[in-house]
Amino acid sequence: MKVQQGFLGLMACAVPQLAWAGVSEMDAAFALVNGVLAQVIFFDIFPGEPSMPLIVAWLIVAAVFLTVRFGFVNLRMMRHAFRVIRGKYRTVDDRGEVTSFQALSTALSATVGLGNIAGVAIAISIGGPGATFWMIVAGFLGMSTKFTEASLAQMYRRVRPDGRLMGGAMEYLSIGLAEKGVPGLGKTLAILFALFTIFGSFGAGSAFQVSQSMGAVQAQIPFFKEFPIAYGLLMAVAVGLVIIGGLRRIAHVAEAVVPTMVILYVGACIWIIGSNAPLIPDALVKIVTEAFSPIAVAGGMVGVVVQGFKRAVFSSEAGLGSAAIAHSTASVKYPVRQGLVALYEPFIDTVVICTMTALVIIITGVYNAPEYEVIRAASQGATLTSMAFATVSDSFPAILALAVVLFAYSTAISWSYYGERCWVYVFGERYSLLYKTLFIGFVVIASVVSAANLVDFTDLLVLSMAFPNLFGLYVLSGKVKLALNEYEAKLASGELDREVTVKRSL
Repeated sequence: MKVQQGFLGLMACAVPQLAWAGVSEMDAAFALVNGVLAQVIFFDIFPGEPSMPLIVAWLIVAAVFLTVRFGFVNLRMMRHAFRVIRGKYRTVDDRGEVTSFQALSTALSATVGLGNIAGVAIAISIGGPGATFWMIVAGFLGMSTKFTEASLAQMYRRVRPDGRLMGGAMEYLSIGLAEKGVPGLGKTLAILFALFTIFGSFGAGSAFQVSQSMGAVQAQIPFFKEFPIAYGLLMAVAVGLVIIGGLRRIAHVAEAVVPTMVILYVGACIWIIGSNAPLIPDALVKIVTEAFSPIAVAGGMVGVVVQGFKRAVFSSEAGLGSAAIAHSTASVKYPVRQGLVALYEPFIDTVVICTMTALVIIITGVYNAPEYEVIRAASQGATLTSMAFATVSDSFPAILALAVVLFAYSTAISWSYYGERCWVYVFGERYSLLYKTLFIGFVVIASVVSAANLVDFTDLLVLSMAFPNLFGLYVLSGKVKLALNEYEAKLASGELDREVTVKRSL
């Protein structure tokens, strides 16, 4: 308890100190942390050129393993998963806090964010058009990873004394590995995951979202360029009004915001792509050919693979275990049923939306145009995408700015829930409000810290979550395989359809 109180006291002091520190001091602090974490996460398992960071290899191997082990569930069960999302398979035995669709919306509101806009632009700027191909591959494989995470989250969720559900990687690591005879290892990995998620929420869910969205907004509203902290304060108030209300309020907001922002953004992308229809064949050729024969990309083909997988994971979060926290609260009878719903996250997020952004970036040529070199060097991905939108119409950057704000806002409120649940897991329910205060504080801080350091800081913290999480997926995948086989047998026999008939007759 004394250790927890000491840590909480340190965290409570951190935000005020950072708020009063100069921008250069905060940048220096981020740079120091980045350097230490990078030594581990991006440890090169293939010394020399091309390089292969440990974390990327860890994610690729796990995604391929799970896809093969479950017999390409990411393809076979998509039709059934869509019917579940539509509500066809609801039964009287469903138990949870939110519906399957609300859980999916909450998870999507966290994944469909600036990683789709800013992250894709950054990936193509560094890795070239070929990075798009590997993002799509990563998204496809990530569907199996996400299925496994969500299924395990349902299997190992528990009801806390206050009646709220607690689930996610921290639960299936601690309880699942205890079943395997290594409770000490499971608890250690669970706490490690929770801590990575807490700090990752401050970076990915808070700081990165505000920093990148501010770049697009400043181009439309010069006031925020002169007073960036004003944008941070406005976002802080908007986020605070929702996250104080807890999961149900977050789920209701996500259910309303996610479809709106996706339709708005994808519609604008389709318009731009359609306006440049003659350039589409050339863009597709570049995506495929430069995936295997990159032009002037550091690390060659492996360098392109790294950028594609890195951005796809940051966008879809497949393998990180974050979305499992939201899926654990869904009201379903069978755990793998929610796992099947989770298949659609990487598909919508990476295969559809990230590809739309990539085509816009490549077709308009902003990823290598000399006049945008300063923007690329500063890692202002959202601003670069805004420049791409501007090549079609002067009004399109305003549409993008609105979409960016919605994306950033929805991601922030969902990640606040992930971080808060992990905070409660480590420190207890009574300290929940302290976490929310710190989270909102980072929203403000992000408006005065450079984007380049925030991109690195976010990548490192979020990717760190994959180490303990994927270990749990490997060890516990056998249990998911058995549950999936039983579920498919019931589906084939018609038992699942008969359950629906009984529900409707009651």
